[in-house]
Amino acid sequence: MESNQLRRKSGINLPAGMSETSLRLEKISPSRGLPNLASPRTMSPRTISNLSASSSPSKTAACSDRFIPCRSTSRLHTFGLNDKTASPVKEGGNEAYLRVLRRELFGSDVGSPVVVAGGGGKSNKGGGGSPVLSPSKNMFRFMTDQSGSSSPYSPSVLGEGSGQSWESPTPPKPPRKVPKTPHKVLDAPALQDDFYLSLVDWSSQNVLAVGLGTCVYLWTASTSKVTKLCDLGPNDGVCSVQWTREGSYISIGTSLGQVQIWDGTQCKRVRTMSGHQTRTGVLAWSSRILSSGSRDRNILQHDLRVSNDFVSKLVGHKSEVCGLKWSHDDRELASGGNDNQLLVWNQHSQLPVLKLTEHTAAVKAIAWSPHQTGLLASGGGTADRCIRFWNTTNGNQLNSVDTGSQVCNLGWSKNVNELVSTHGYSQNQIMVWKYPSMAKVATLTGHGMRVLYLAMSPDGQTIVTGAGDETLRFWNVFPSAKTPASVKDTGLWSLGRTHIR
Repeated sequence: MESNQLRRKSGINLPAGMSETSLRLEKISPSRGLPNLASPRTMSPRTISNLSASSSPSKTAACSDRFIPCRSTSRLHTFGLNDKTASPVKEGGNEAYLRVLRRELFGSDVGSPVVVAGGGGKSNKGGGGSPVLSPSKNMFRFMTDQSGSSSPYSPSVLGEGSGQSWESPTPPKPPRKVPKTPHKVLDAPALQDDFYLSLVDWSSQNVLAVGLGTCVYLWTASTSKVTKLCDLGPNDGVCSVQWTREGSYISIGTSLGQVQIWDGTQCKRVRTMSGHQTRTGVLAWSSRILSSGSRDRNILQHDLRVSNDFVSKLVGHKSEVCGLKWSHDDRELASGGNDNQLLVWNQHSQLPVLKLTEHTAAVKAIAWSPHQTGLLASGGGTADRCIRFWNTTNGNQLNSVDTGSQVCNLGWSKNVNELVSTHGYSQNQIMVWKYPSMAKVATLTGHGMRVLYLAMSPDGQTIVTGAGDETLRFWNVFPSAKTPASVKDTGLWSLGRTHIR
């Protein structure tokens, strides 16, 4: 009873059990730049609520007691706040997609936060009166100018006139996975470890030819059948093998400098041509001409339609010729030598039309691009280690990549714009590159010695590599062609390790 009288006397409602003497209000002196405040006993609720309405920071009133406003008198609906339960977007949903979907299904007026009070939800477009923001719309939604939606430079992907484009970004393609292990291994006894020889070639009819010592063996990929094509005898040896583009005949370069032509299906020798003074280490077929390179530094052009052993001699290298490749259109012949030169010849001249001397080691690895005319790739030996790209139209070097080891072979995929390189000292690896970025697609290891030999399957998906470790390894490195290949299926591969002879 006595405490109630004290509460009425003071004008302050105190909790039960609390006396007025325990309530202490701090008085703020005028020296702090604040106005003299009325006593709490004489303050009305309006006076207390006005303490926070001062616009000047120097006149802001401070009170040690906590002020809880009355939310019933607040005008929160003018801020366009939205009840979270009314949001159509669930947690984790695609808000941008739903917004475009609503616009396309119900028109550009749906979803606008501006409504006229009592107007049935229609948008306020140029009408008189001040718009009233509905609290049931999206909270703090950004309103765009609807007048620009008819611009021809802002088309909609889903429909005309929506004024909002919906372009889904193309996700980056994941890197293509290349198996790190060969799916087949063949033993190749007596496969020579000689950088300047070319002892492996894969025909367009899916037959692999391998020179082992004095013999040439044929391995049919579809059946895994091995056939002994020839034996040159104790006084000669196989230095190079090369199929014709049709895949019916095979040329063999020998240690005595001869070039022999054999029928691959009948296993019969068709012709023998002389002309070189020493071993013939590299061969290259065009549609009609067979080119042979030798340690005697010369390149001979053979035409099987005439009786002469050769029809022309190309002189330009100062050391052994170890690389030869005709372009896909038969217009240019590229040759590499142990003199570090890369020469380009045409059909009508016996002198090179280009002399490219940027390599600092022997040039054995040569490959023409099947995707771009006049694009040539070449690789240098141990002292060079670089893959270089050339524009043979003007002789400019387009790019150079240091691979870190001796470049033994290059092969360009016909299915995709990628190429494969095989290497010797010091890593003995196989590398797949994406052109023109030269990003590494895969690095394959497994050979115990330098990977001197490379051939590609007729479907362009599989490569076979040979090394001085006397093994042939088959790798699936390239994807299939977009159009069906014209060659037969390679058949089921045997997972076991077999012999080539």
